Amino acid sequence: MQATINNITEGSPAHETGLEKGDIILAINGDAVRDVIDYMFYTRDNTLNLKVQRSNRTHLFRIKKKDEDSLGIELKSFKIKSCRNRCIFCFVDQMPKGMRKTLYVKDDDYRMSFLYGNYITLTNLSEADKKRIIEQRLSPLYVSVHTTNHDLRKKVLGNARAENILKDVLELTAHKIKLHVQVVLCPGINDGEELSRTIKDLLKFYPYIASIAVVPVGLTKYKKSQIRPFEKAEAVKVVETVKLARARFRKRHGDPVVYLADEFYIRAEMPAPPLKDYGDLPQIENGVGLVSSFLQSAKKLKLPKKIEPLKAAVFTGASFMPHLEDFAKKMNTIEGLDLEVFKVENKFFGPTVTVTGLLTGKDIIKTIGGKTRADCLFVPNVTLKYGSDVFLDDFTLKDVEECLGMRVKAVDPTPEGLLKGISNGTKWEN
Repeated sequence: MQATINNITEGSPAHETGLEKGDIILAINGDAVRDVIDYMFYTRDNTLNLKVQRSNRTHLFRIKKKDEDSLGIELKSFKIKSCRNRCIFCFVDQMPKGMRKTLYVKDDDYRMSFLYGNYITLTNLSEADKKRIIEQRLSPLYVSVHTTNHDLRKKVLGNARAENILKDVLELTAHKIKLHVQVVLCPGINDGEELSRTIKDLLKFYPYIASIAVVPVGLTKYKKSQIRPFEKAEAVKVVETVKLARARFRKRHGDPVVYLADEFYIRAEMPAPPLKDYGDLPQIENGVGLVSSFLQSAKKLKLPKKIEPLKAAVFTGASFMPHLEDFAKKMNTIEGLDLEVFKVENKFFGPTVTVTGLLTGKDIIKTIGGKTRADCLFVPNVTLKYGSDVFLDDFTLKDVEECLGMRVKAVDPTPEGLLKGISNGTKWEN
């Protein structure tokens, strides 16, 4: 592993010291640097002595910085450790051929878990990795458990060599490493009594098991396994199982710890819990508490009485449609606003995929094209590759704009985000 400088900010301490793009940072204050985590860990001091390799020669640099100063160094991305499991529900394996290469990456790297909240299985951790996690306090980590039944977990992961997850959890939590865990639930496989057992086993490690998210398996039309989605009655049972576990643990510790993905309440046709039941929303990016957060924000949002005339449209996946429709009714009380809502069926991945974040540009165009009176489309930015304007199928915002013949703008998928999109370019009257 090498910590190679990818970019230097002009005028920064690193730039003024003479560091250059392409330099390899070998050590900081005598400590070896392997990647961005070591770099972050060892640059906390104000005086830094860097050992750097440049053109096969070693150079020494000294940098003095103020407490809040950034050195101005951007490192190249490290090579991600890939997953060696063959999970029976792996979403990557359910991707169609011909998509961009990054969509087929199976990440199982503890560094990505620490830096970005990616879920890992702990099955490829070496002893050196564990030692580093503990020494550098790489916490919290996000872990895919699925089941604490060791034999069943090996089958679910498709990995006969997988270590006992409870052994790994014990080792990490004994050193006060916090874990946010997820259980991807498959009907008839790890639900029912297996789910109850898994929750019970994990709660023994509280408070270092900081949260447990139970999420339904995601299935596309390209799946090769016999796994099926949850039916309503099965989803109801899952809700009841988790509700019971939450109530017992909250009574004992004042913290429910266990949370259900919004999708389970939708499938069970039951209302999601109030936002206060989700604590600090530890796994909202895992689809846990998004609905309640949206509804609470919508309820509190102060709307203008009037704006300059605007005909706009917005869309969502099938599962969130009722909530966005209700919010649109509230928005349409604003004088001057005509907001249409479209439900986009996922033709690309299949009808079992109902979340907004997995919609493609092509499906959006097919749904809305020729069926709207709007001259502006708001696109929830969760449908786009992070930091870009590209959809999963490589269509861009510009492609959608040209195909639909209207302005297209990405917005945050929140009541505030939609209101901000509507308000830009218009005048309000309160």
